[in-house]
Amino acid sequence: MRPDSVTGVSFVPVTGPATFRPAEPPREGVVEFTDDRRTVALPIRAAIPVLTKARTREDLHPSVSLLSGAALLGMRLVAAGKFAPGGSPPSWRVAGLDPDDEERIALLGRSGPDDLVLVRELLDAVADALPRAAPTAVTPPPHRPRGVTFEQRLQARLARHQRVDVGDLPQLVTISLRVEAAEEELVAGAVRLVPQAHDAQNPLHLTDLALLWTGTPEEHGFGERARTHATIALRAAADAWPVIDRLLELRVPDEITLDADELVSLLDEGVGALRERGVDVLWPRSLGRDLTATTVLDRSAPGTREGQLIEGLLGAEALFSFNWQIAVHGDPLTTEEMDQLAASASPLMRLRGNWTVVDPAVARKARKRLVRTVKPAEAIAAALTGTVQVADVTEQVIVGASLLQVREQLLTAATREPVPPPVGLTASLRDYQQHGLTWLAELTSLGLGACLADDMGLGKTVTLIALHLHRREAGSSGPTLVVCPASLLGNWEDEVRRFAPGVPVVRFHGSARDVSAAGDGFVLTTYGTMMRDAEALAEVPWDLVVADEAQHVKNSRTSTARALRSIPSAARVALTGTPVENDLTELWSILDWATPGLLGSRNAFRKVWAAPIESGLEPTKARQFADLIGPFLLRRRKSDPGIAPELPPKTETDHRVQLTREQVVLYESFVRDTMDRIERADEDARRGLVLALLTGLKQICNHPAHFLKQSAVKLSGRSEKVDLLDELLGTVLAEDGAALVFTQYVAMARLLEAHLTRAGIPHQFLHGGTPVREREAMVRRFQAGEVPVFLLSLKAGGTGLNLTRADHVVHVDRWWNPAVEEQATDRAYRIGQLRPVQVHRIITRGTIEEKIAELLTRKRVLADAVLANGEAALTELDNDELRDFVALRPVD
Repeated sequence: MRPDSVTGVSFVPVTGPATFRPAEPPREGVVEFTDDRRTVALPIRAAIPVLTKARTREDLHPSVSLLSGAALLGMRLVAAGKFAPGGSPPSWRVAGLDPDDEERIALLGRSGPDDLVLVRELLDAVADALPRAAPTAVTPPPHRPRGVTFEQRLQARLARHQRVDVGDLPQLVTISLRVEAAEEELVAGAVRLVPQAHDAQNPLHLTDLALLWTGTPEEHGFGERARTHATIALRAAADAWPVIDRLLELRVPDEITLDADELVSLLDEGVGALRERGVDVLWPRSLGRDLTATTVLDRSAPGTREGQLIEGLLGAEALFSFNWQIAVHGDPLTTEEMDQLAASASPLMRLRGNWTVVDPAVARKARKRLVRTVKPAEAIAAALTGTVQVADVTEQVIVGASLLQVREQLLTAATREPVPPPVGLTASLRDYQQHGLTWLAELTSLGLGACLADDMGLGKTVTLIALHLHRREAGSSGPTLVVCPASLLGNWEDEVRRFAPGVPVVRFHGSARDVSAAGDGFVLTTYGTMMRDAEALAEVPWDLVVADEAQHVKNSRTSTARALRSIPSAARVALTGTPVENDLTELWSILDWATPGLLGSRNAFRKVWAAPIESGLEPTKARQFADLIGPFLLRRRKSDPGIAPELPPKTETDHRVQLTREQVVLYESFVRDTMDRIERADEDARRGLVLALLTGLKQICNHPAHFLKQSAVKLSGRSEKVDLLDELLGTVLAEDGAALVFTQYVAMARLLEAHLTRAGIPHQFLHGGTPVREREAMVRRFQAGEVPVFLLSLKAGGTGLNLTRADHVVHVDRWWNPAVEEQATDRAYRIGQLRPVQVHRIITRGTIEEKIAELLTRKRVLADAVLANGEAALTELDNDELRDFVALRPVD
């Protein structure tokens, strides 16, 4: 869904329960809004405007009301400055509360101790989320002394050290430290540290610091206050690395000798700390510092022979490992040299005829050798990005030969020569669909998952059906499980039978929950059924598991997402037009289901990728992330070069949905009662009863509230038409599109208008009673992109309007005359339309609507002769023909 400028999302259910999930730090907390169809999880920063805006509603769930009150109180406390740093890691918490504040908190949490705890946790989350940045922890000077004697010396120096307030005095002198060492000193593992003075205005003018004390500063080209400022610079350096305090103890600060422990301290932390204070440490050329440590990624078990199948490299039992490779001047050390380095206790060692300074971090890596063993997904991630996280540090990776071929295959999968369409496919794939098939075939053949994120209308369903057939031709076995919203079950079933005739397709839904008839074909189920029967589904040897409209599992913490993860298969494919709706964690959830381990744990992903990218502070992270996910996520838009020109100007799709149980009861009862009256009526009364029957049945197909003349009621869950409309509009808005929604009934349009208002979807409604001036203003607003959804009654909005801003047209109910529908569609599909138009017709299966659709599609001659005359033609059918025409047929 397209983010709303106020709430952050275009549809957040606030009439159902809401749950706050606290976290550390508190700003990472999440609020989950739930209704009977979905769960929307928002980070606390995005949830705050939703909760505050929800206060104006009268149908709030009590849990939402509680969280809303706490959010408002938290905002008032932050505005009053009643917050302070606290906790670990550092974060803002509410603080400095007066008795009135405590009383307000107690009133909010009066229902019980759990509510009181919840309120206080949410207050901390609001306080931590609203300030511009997290507080910074105050840390002591970074030094980790080695040995008791050295530690005691440092503590003594720190105790004697007196800080000098530098203030805003201009610093005339800066300092650097020069390392010197004679052969005998190196053998003993010691070096000397000589301070140097630099003219602040001309850093190239320097002298040994001691000379400023042995003569006058003017003799060496420095000002009369040079000694004072040199002392200030030394004390600032001592704040960073306390060993410098030894120079301040000398009458003339000429040099100090560092023993092995102090040299380790300098290498470990002193160099970096001094650099932050502007003090460079200069090393002699004779003392090499060219030892580097790089991670090498390769198979844990060596010996892969040439030509071994890549599937073997990435199988469930395959393991890879990161190992440290130490090199001098870029040349890797031998095993003997690595052993010598690991055994050395001194930070100085002779290596290949020269003395070398050994960074303690490099020495630790030489001793450890093995970084860790990992599964294939993490190995592939490192191979694609060229980096790996080791102890919270990003290290460069050298990829072993066993993964180079895999990386090349992944990088070229979407652009290589397409695989031929499978023999059993009765459809002509467009070029971009053939490349999508090739890409899916390549990744799934490696046992890897994928996310096909094409725009709605680009044919993701037929591409997936082609993949199923291709894998059968390639020798794979086992059925394909498709998990989708209930409103899409009929569409999947129709398209499988249309594009892959002969392939078994069964529904695992309702009372029909037997997969045995599917063989190696398709099994279709809903997210709700999958969640309830995950254990039974997990016992089936699936070849593919497909998550259609995968944004339904964008929150990995929901029971639906957890259930989907529990179902094993040879490969997984996610289909969605909106892989990211609110934040990158949603993309993590989808890709981590498709290829587990690729992006690491959720917390690691937030820290390593999402937080730096979303903050915009590390642009290189965004490029690295694109390199990582690029091979696993294929995103094509209608506006992409080479995509739109291949699309027909108008694509028409029939979406078949089923009646709910409530609709079935109403439909069958209304047919039975009205047919009894028709059979007893005279000719004049009969015509009116037939028209009433046809109208009532179409109203039942729309929604029970339409037929029962109910108003101000919740529509969700009582009609798959409305549920499907929500899905379609959610995708359209997420793709920054615009939609015309037609219905022939003003009463149904009124119900939809109220439903869209409750959902927070911007819209406007045009009907026969709309004044001409307002009608023109509506058109202008829509064409200007101010309102993305235009709800119209078919007769009032079906002619005379130019609405080329729309790229989607939805017919909620079918009209008897196809020309009337085409005229309505032509409000968007007309001269001036620059984008492909997607036409969606929603049809209830087994009902009068489906029979009309069949007449329109399979019997055009009959449609022209009979249906062009509308409902009146059907009044001429005899009773048996009429009963057969309106009777509810069983759905396979």
